Amino acid sequence: MNCCVFGLQWGDEGKGKIVDILSGSSDIVVRYNGGANAGHTVVIGENSFALHLLPSGAVRPGTICVISNAVVIDPDVLLEEILSLAEKNISLKERLFISENAHLVLDYHKREDRLREASLGSNKIGTTIRGIGPCCADKVGRSFALRVGDLRDLNKLRAKLKSIVDYKNKLFSALFGAEPVSAGPIYEKCKAYAGKLLPFIIDTTEFLHKSIAEEKSILFEGAQGTLLDIDHGTFPYVTSSNSSSLGMPSGCGIPAKMVDKFLGVAKAYTTRVGAGPFPTEQDNEVGQYIRVEGGEYGTTTGRARRCGWFDAVAVKYSATIGSVNSIALMHLDTLAGLKELKICYEYKMDDRNSSFFPANIDRLSQAECIYETLPGWGEQISEVRDFNDLPANARNYVCRIEEHIGKPVTMIGVGPKRSQTIMR
Repeated sequence: MNCCVFGLQWGDEGKGKIVDILSGSSDIVVRYNGGANAGHTVVIGENSFALHLLPSGAVRPGTICVISNAVVIDPDVLLEEILSLAEKNISLKERLFISENAHLVLDYHKREDRLREASLGSNKIGTTIRGIGPCCADKVGRSFALRVGDLRDLNKLRAKLKSIVDYKNKLFSALFGAEPVSAGPIYEKCKAYAGKLLPFIIDTTEFLHKSIAEEKSILFEGAQGTLLDIDHGTFPYVTSSNSSSLGMPSGCGIPAKMVDKFLGVAKAYTTRVGAGPFPTEQDNEVGQYIRVEGGEYGTTTGRARRCGWFDAVAVKYSATIGSVNSIALMHLDTLAGLKELKICYEYKMDDRNSSFFPANIDRLSQAECIYETLPGWGEQISEVRDFNDLPANARNYVCRIEEHIGKPVTMIGVGPKRSQTIMR
């Protein structure tokens, strides 16, 4: 069976854990979008793995890992991740495949990201400063882009790099008054990348189609979340890729009809990092309680996440455009101890109620949440493994979410470990 796992909120939903669990019964795990701005955490025993580019299945020694065309790759981060796994006796030799058509994030992309974000002042987007946006801009612009496959011919790469750096320096000087960068050190780094990454580089689209023909089980892993999708999220406060399930076909070259199941991942509450509208945000004691209990600090940036009540309007929208079959509801344990819980099931906008999420931020910024209030529970649930053993109020909370979304919750996270998962 082929399955696509993706986020239903603004990222950080707990996708890494779900992909890790499902990769145990998958032959291949494919990362299909984003870049090192992602942070997927996998906890195995006492070891915690923070993965930014490698698929979350990388921690399982027998699983083949693929980084597809649409991922923008920072070689420094990727090589660091490969090394960190090797230090824990997890080898990726002959089981990691990197698309030759994926684009490279290089030092000048990170510099451009930093300069551009600083120039925006109070209008900052809130990027991770990882160079993702500038790399994607170069990809779309085509003339000043480098792809992984370019590492195969260093002479051609050197010529391309000189042209690109000349252009970037003009941009840095004219727009930001910044000092120029040198192509030489970047080229030397690319030579080092080539020496280490060439054994992994293939045509991943051909590989995946062959694997499907051989009836291999493939798990497609999305980064970020649907509400950060460049086309369907809260633009401009979004990421630079199609982070919904809609990005899977274009990112991998695999038609959606070849995927048997779409599993959406959501937290039992809502979080967001950076700027942008957030209707259910609780900038108060409730939000701080969720932040502390849930450890809501970014895997990639360390920034404190904004926290709020579960937004069923937003999640239903993501589930609808993402063709979700079922939902994995994470961090239910975080809510233990709150006397009452709220679920936003409609917005009031333009003097009328609506249950359809407006991705347009001007409309969303004016949305007034209409809540259903439910009783909370005081019991800790991190050791519960059967849905029927949850406190009655916790079961009711999950069931109400199902009713508002119109999709079944088939997995429930009650802690970070693999074992802390309720299967329904």
